[in-house]
Amino acid sequence: MRLRNVKGSRETIAANDYVVHNETGMKGHWHELFDNDNPIHIEIGMGKGQFIMELARRNPDINYIGIEKYSSVLVRALEKRELEPEMTNLYFIRMDAEYITDVFDTNEVDRIYLNFSDPWPKDRHAKRRLTSTHFLGLYDQLLAPEGRVIFKTDNRGLFDFSLEQVPEAGWILENYTYDLHNSEYNEGNIMTEYETKFSAMGTPINRLVAYREKK
Repeated sequence: MRLRNVKGSRETIAANDYVVHNETGMKGHWHELFDNDNPIHIEIGMGKGQFIMELARRNPDINYIGIEKYSSVLVRALEKRELEPEMTNLYFIRMDAEYITDVFDTNEVDRIYLNFSDPWPKDRHAKRRLTSTHFLGLYDQLLAPEGRVIFKTDNRGLFDFSLEQVPEAGWILENYTYDLHNSEYNEGNIMTEYETKFSAMGTPINRLVAYREKK
């Protein structure tokens, strides 16, 4: 997918108070930013922010951090965020997920959402997929013992790959479905922009939840 450049997006992000600019300095101190001890949930690759904004609205007792590496996409989420200044439980970071352990400390995150991630279809790029054993190893370093990774995608090839990667990484599948919207797991589901588009086309949505044995 080719992203259209949004002129001035980097400058807008750099000047925005809803974006955390010293993210590595926040490692181990995220609760200070929110000024409470509520659980922290993150979405990696949040796109234009529809999903995480709705989560934050519904769950004021949970702190949310949206991560997006593309400025031209993040700036669209900021447009939504600025319309709700009363919301105090949501911030954004512009960064590549590869460096996530530089930003969050051990056990600091309670849930990780991965929604419609880049499938990186070429075999030589498999390590870059956000559900690869490589990334699951990174999540293991920051996720709380009872934490969960929740992944949704329309891409069946990526989903099958992910189902294989979970046990290979030493994780456990709590549940999964090849058709979320017609399953028992759809209750309370919040759709992303992509999910809304694909479901309208009749494309089944795949979803899995994974966790590790308590340490």
